[in-house]
Amino acid sequence: MKLSKKQIVNGLFIIGIILLVFTPVGFYARVHIGRLLSSGAAVVKEGMQVSLDNYEWDLQDVEGNYFDFRDQEGKVVLINFWATWCPPCVAEMPSLQKLYKGYGDKVVFMFVAQDKPDKVEAFLKKHQYEDLPVYYAKTAAPSLLAAKVLPTTYIIDKDGKIRVAETNAADWNTDKIKTLLGNLLKE
Repeated sequence: MKLSKKQIVNGLFIIGIILLVFTPVGFYARVHIGRLLSSGAAVVKEGMQVSLDNYEWDLQDVEGNYFDFRDQEGKVVLINFWATWCPPCVAEMPSLQKLYKGYGDKVVFMFVAQDKPDKVEAFLKKHQYEDLPVYYAKTAAPSLLAAKVLPTTYIIDKDGKIRVAETNAADWNTDKIKTLLGNLLKE
């Protein structure tokens, strides 16, 4: 039986979809597509900004040390909720790492993993992200910071206002974000 050109094209299309959805090749293809499509994060407009009224949140770092979010009140904070199995999360990690290298000593960075510690530690080592401050939530995040999708990233100013609330992969190492952080640090 001879296959028609249409049947061959349809078969290749189905194989391509299967590869993209069910294999590691597809995962990394989605990561690279996410990097290509990501744009800079949007700053929340002045009248739309909300302020945290609750900093009660307990976390643990990768070494098992306790981290109290209450101690971050009055500081500029970037919180990124992510997971190793999330292609958009993986796609934005390089830009977050670059931003962390530039501002990690001035801004509190919190990478809150939604994954098992062994998977997170293997991922960090494989991609050379061991320097990132990764945490695991031990109690529920304050309601204004409850991430419903991954990735979700917040930038909070010293007064507790949420200045950025991004629920998609973004390029974080942009002039716009660097200018925002610089201005927030001066306030």
